[in-house]
Amino acid sequence: MRPTIHDVARTAGVSLSTVDRVLNGRPGVRSSTLARVAEAMRELGYERDIAAANLSKQRIYRFSFIIPEGPNTFMRGLQSEIEGFSAEAARNRVEIRVETVPPFDGAALVSRLEALNPAEVDGVAVVATDDARVADAFARAVRRGIQVITLVSDLPASDRRYFVGVDNVVAGRTAAGLLGRFCRDRPGRIAVVAGSMVVRDHAERRLGFEQVMRGEFSRLEVHPTIEGRDDADIVARELGSVLERHPDVVGIYSLGAGNRGIIRAVSAVTPDIRPAIVVHELTPHTREALLSGLFDAAINQNAAREVRSAVRILRALIDGAAIDRSQENIGVEIFLRDNLP
Repeated sequence: MRPTIHDVARTAGVSLSTVDRVLNGRPGVRSSTLARVAEAMRELGYERDIAAANLSKQRIYRFSFIIPEGPNTFMRGLQSEIEGFSAEAARNRVEIRVETVPPFDGAALVSRLEALNPAEVDGVAVVATDDARVADAFARAVRRGIQVITLVSDLPASDRRYFVGVDNVVAGRTAAGLLGRFCRDRPGRIAVVAGSMVVRDHAERRLGFEQVMRGEFSRLEVHPTIEGRDDADIVARELGSVLERHPDVVGIYSLGAGNRGIIRAVSAVTPDIRPAIVVHELTPHTREALLSGLFDAAINQNAAREVRSAVRILRALIDGAAIDRSQENIGVEIFLRDNLP
């Protein structure tokens, strides 16, 4: 039989109300009493049933997701997953809201973080911009009692408690392994398209990509990164210019969004000399391009799994419960035309 708080109170020689104050972190308990209760819990092997405790108190968890606004198809899909999960989460006493900020805008993200009220928000999941001001805003949010985790793009040199997303260095290395093999018999130049190098996921993908390309496929020259701001028009214009000026481009790696711009830029290239193309995220546009043979591979992260993982982790952080890291691992997925779900 599992020990109860009655057993803890009896073993520690204190009242039930004292045990309740200790378990819920309320003031008014002497340090010596705290030590006796803790020792009794260890002796009895007492483990608190957090779910039952929260149910008895009708505990409501209030979470905010802050993600970039704009035409980024993956981010709009992520937003749809968050909003779609809200009804299911509500049945488990979790209230979720989604807020958007301009992409790659550290100041706007800081402003949104500063506006979080701990009386209304218990935890926040943030698609982070790699900015010292954002790290400082994380620290202030934590001091106000708000649990902070990062989602998709990390900011490890901060007070965030956990990162939910793929290992982006590994994702970049995977893309290089694929593209290097696709272009093995076609020495030339590789064009790289990013959204912005101020977000860590793009910077880490580029790092992993370069590591493998330089180490294993040195016959392929990696072109300086095109920063397309996840805007299809910018990507189409800038990549089109690179393809016009460098007919030796044999491969394209898109490590951000704006893939509709890539489709437009390469559609004008003669099919027999068209570059091999590896992109990120399985969106309706990338799916269609894979099916048509325009794209060769897509590196994907499961947005639905990331949303559910973020909610579980925020709840665990608030409850002081252990996080099952193996359960929360988000793996890199590779899709070709032949294995599309």
